[in-house]
Amino acid sequence: MRVLLVGAGGVGTAITRIAARRSFFDEMVVADYDLSRAEAAVAALAGAAGRFRAEHVDASDQAAVTALLTRYGCDVLLNATDPRFVMPLFQAALATGATYLDMAMSLSRPHPERPYEECGVMLGDTQFAQAADWEKAGALALVGMGVEPGLSDVFARYAADELFDEIEEIGIRDGANLTVDGYEFAPSFSIWTTIEECLNPPVVYEADRGWFTTAPFSEPEVFDFPEGIGPVECVNVEHEEVLLVPRWIDARRVTFKYGLGEEFIQTLRTLHLLGLDRTNLVTVPSAAGPVGVSPRDVVAACLPDPATLGERMHGKTCAGTWVRGTKDGAPREVYLYHVVDNQWSMAEYGSQAVVWQTAVNPVVALELLATGAWTGSGVLGPEAFPARPFLDLLSAYGSPWGMREQKPSSAHQGI
Repeated sequence: MRVLLVGAGGVGTAITRIAARRSFFDEMVVADYDLSRAEAAVAALAGAAGRFRAEHVDASDQAAVTALLTRYGCDVLLNATDPRFVMPLFQAALATGATYLDMAMSLSRPHPERPYEECGVMLGDTQFAQAADWEKAGALALVGMGVEPGLSDVFARYAADELFDEIEEIGIRDGANLTVDGYEFAPSFSIWTTIEECLNPPVVYEADRGWFTTAPFSEPEVFDFPEGIGPVECVNVEHEEVLLVPRWIDARRVTFKYGLGEEFIQTLRTLHLLGLDRTNLVTVPSAAGPVGVSPRDVVAACLPDPATLGERMHGKTCAGTWVRGTKDGAPREVYLYHVVDNQWSMAEYGSQAVVWQTAVNPVVALELLATGAWTGSGVLGPEAFPARPFLDLLSAYGSPWGMREQKPSSAHQGI
């Protein structure tokens, strides 16, 4: 297997550090718009750099990505960029017949008249519209294969196959107790992506209604996270799992709720109020004359790079899937979860917990594809594949997952 990894930011760099310890691939080309970032990621791989090489590429330039795939004979494209670049990378992989993996799907667009009631263009719609082309080519696009989406979807598949006879609700619940020394506001993940998913209308799925939207930060609930994290208030956020899970798993309701905290929510609302969440260019003066800038890019530039915060960060992050339904005629409720302690990920890999947790899952998926444990064609989510091989291999990577049985509840609550 020869892999083109596009994006050498925090997650991309963590991918190289995890993959360097595995033998399932022959070469990984690490490409970034900033060549120095790609070179730094490769240079840090002491003893393993022979299987890695750095290249420059503009992820928005489909022709350039296609040429890079062809030049190195890569049979896999792993997308570690933000969602703006999904489609040119997705199209480049299809053009060369390469397998495609991403950790976030093509962007949504709210309904123009009823954004908080009806769906417009949903996450992944643009990719799924081309599923027939991928099937005809006999090629695979594995979409949403990070931690959330990704591992959370694998947990949903595992629950459907092995833990439940009928599922009432699948709810992805994400929370953490991470703190960052020296910063009052320092997101642990890409602020560009965080703004996108938190300020867009959240999507909910119900079997008798289909997909619909609500207002941002709706339906607050307190969820008790394991391994010392404790109770965290979670709210509805737009996320890919709600669009993926119902395509392959029979559940009456699917939700995604994120533990943000009131201060974080108010900061996001302020950014929206000031128009600083916008991605369209605005003209501002500069020493060289008027220049067009994206307000959201300015916000990102003003905040610390999440990948650099590991030494200042303390605590744990938890990604998981809460499921309630019935087994053998009796009510059952479980929380399947994966916790990463920042102290461990920094000591073991030099990567902060959130980016490491995101990065490990596409590497596990790549290995399953390389060994033939996972096979398929078309545009597929993680739910389309057997869960047990993934969970077993994740544990073999030294990152075990857990399951907590919970007292069954009748309301849409996590506890």
